[in-house]
Amino acid sequence: MSRNLLPIGSVVLLKGGEKRVMICGRIQTRAGETIIYDYSACYFPEGIIDPKHMFFFNHDAIDRIFFIGFQDSEELSYQDAINNMGELIVKDGEIVPVENESVSEGND
Repeated sequence: MSRNLLPIGSVVLLKGGEKRVMICGRIQTRAGETIIYDYSACYFPEGIIDPKHMFFFNHDAIDRIFFIGFQDSEELSYQDAINNMGELIVKDGEIVPVENESVSEGND
């Protein structure tokens, strides 16, 4: 997962795509899956017209950026929080940081 994520509202064209999409979520997973994607998006300019028309993809799937969404101090703080999350997993349907559990092997 990329941690240099575009802001909400960014408009991009995906590799192999013919229609632009607008990013409407970051660090996303599809219901019932364990894969974490960088982004969820909807068609641009229509917006979310049907949950079946949502796109889930990673930053490397972006072919071209047409517009970078709104950025202010709140967005920059959120970006900092994302960058400090560490590795993430899906646990009980939620995206959570991996707990760093040290295992003692009894090597004294």
